[in-house]
Amino acid sequence: MPRPHPKEFRDDVVAVARRGEAPIAQIAKDFGISESCLRNWLQRADVADGHRLGVTTAESAELRELKRRNRLLEQENEILRRAAAYLSQANLPKMMYPLVKEFAADGIPVTVTCRVLKLARQPYYRWLARPVTARELDEAFLANALFDAHHDDPEFGYRLLADEVRAAGHTGCDRRVWRICAANRWWSVFGKKRSTNGKKPGPPAHDDHVRRDFTASGPNVLWLTDITEHRTGQGKLYLCAVKDVYANRIVGYSISDRMKSRIAVDALAMAVARRGKVTGCIVHSDRGSQFRSRKYLAALRRHDLTGSMGQVASAGDNAAMESFFALLQNNVLDRRRWHTRHDLRIAIVTWIERTYHRRRRQARLGRLTPIEFETIMTTPADQAA
Repeated sequence: MPRPHPKEFRDDVVAVARRGEAPIAQIAKDFGISESCLRNWLQRADVADGHRLGVTTAESAELRELKRRNRLLEQENEILRRAAAYLSQANLPKMMYPLVKEFAADGIPVTVTCRVLKLARQPYYRWLARPVTARELDEAFLANALFDAHHDDPEFGYRLLADEVRAAGHTGCDRRVWRICAANRWWSVFGKKRSTNGKKPGPPAHDDHVRRDFTASGPNVLWLTDITEHRTGQGKLYLCAVKDVYANRIVGYSISDRMKSRIAVDALAMAVARRGKVTGCIVHSDRGSQFRSRKYLAALRRHDLTGSMGQVASAGDNAAMESFFALLQNNVLDRRRWHTRHDLRIAIVTWIERTYHRRRRQARLGRLTPIEFETIMTTPADQAA
């Protein structure tokens, strides 16, 4: 059974077909799908947009939301009922955290229980992990004394604050006092302002496993990814693309009006959905914050992919991806002014799927297109969707 196409890809193909610039059969051929498949996508899109009878996407989402709310109300009622019985008992314990633990064992999320009982989750998890140690209790008293001293004399630095709390009977070296003050940002009003502009590049999340060797022995061995942007009349539009260097094919992409970590995660998810068996594949990128985010790193681990990163301000470490963006810049982005993000999005997707994949022959591939090269050089079982 063939793998389903990603939702973002289906939406873009439907948008191209609705423009009516070419017959349905030709559009289906350009995007590598069957005509019946494209017609089914158009029919479902018409239902979702309310142009045809059927359950729309909004109605389906509303039904799921109502079921979720009903389940949530049932959980809240159960929490209140059992909490009332728990509080009516004699010899009550000092904390209600054991009750939260019982609800969690019965399948009720801790978030819901804490919200209904008006408890904080972090203290509960700390209590669940281990009891409060004597050192933590002593440090809490020391922090309270430091806060009082800082509130009374905001111009005092951590050394003077340490003298104040020691005179009040607390124990703690200067280094410990500095750590508590730094963690709570209790700075002297005369101290140097702490910079938070974030201009310094962050550390790499992975080693460089590519070292500018942009070759691969087969598909799904080495992927490159990066993000580019272009201005429109409505603001900037961002494109994150994933390229398989074996055939120079764009195996995944995501287009958005915001450059958040989600755009990198969605592009990677599309690539995995379209390629299938990708375990062990190296995914090489620069040190952008999107590729160092927790969501992106979690996506790499979830799909058993190996991350790789180049150096800071070194375009040559990802030159093969930069060359694709240069082609896109010359052939699409700089060809004219783009008034809307939607028009630019359609133009980018059409150029990638129709021109770059199926019509633009490359010397490195023996004057073949990426689709032709993959079809000839790989077995049917290894070909991408």
